[in-house]
Amino acid sequence: MMSIALFGTSADPPTYGHQAIVAWLAQRFDRVAVWAADNPFKSHRAPLDCRTAMLRVLIESIEPRPTHVQVCPDLSHPRTVVVLERARERWPHTQFSLVIGSDLVAQLPRWYRSADILQFAQLLVIPRPGYPLETAAIEHLADLGARVQVADLSSPASSSTAYREAGDRNSIPPEIEAYIRGEQLYLWQNVG
Repeated sequence: MMSIALFGTSADPPTYGHQAIVAWLAQRFDRVAVWAADNPFKSHRAPLDCRTAMLRVLIESIEPRPTHVQVCPDLSHPRTVVVLERARERWPHTQFSLVIGSDLVAQLPRWYRSADILQFAQLLVIPRPGYPLETAAIEHLADLGARVQVADLSSPASSSTAYREAGDRNSIPPEIEAYIRGEQLYLWQNVG
């Protein structure tokens, strides 16, 4: 059975951390589906189409370029259960791993139709700097029927927020910065 990692991210903008996650997933799954998500709990600064384009640029900049990683904007939806339903229609008879950051573990049980999410896919938790993984939250998911795996990945401490708010160039690859400048994204760049 084919294994697919499903990785939706705000990508506002995508960072070295996102790049490390995609590269790590590419080494472990038959296919990796990535999309820019419109998270209903966040306000996004760049339009969805620009965030999708930045994800394409990010993936193309991975060396060596993983051919089985695909940007799938048609999967994007504010509700994760809809994403999983779309993925199941597109790739029947597939084992899915839904990739989430450690910052989302405690809130996942409150997501719309969370029981279906936990039934449709295994959870792959990516540790995030500044968001320690709480054993109680993982155990709560397991009690709800979740199959949870924690990634053995130490992603760089890069932040989309640090770039958006202060222009921290250490957070993003130069290819992403070139795209941002070309599209004149993020307000701080236009000041001065």
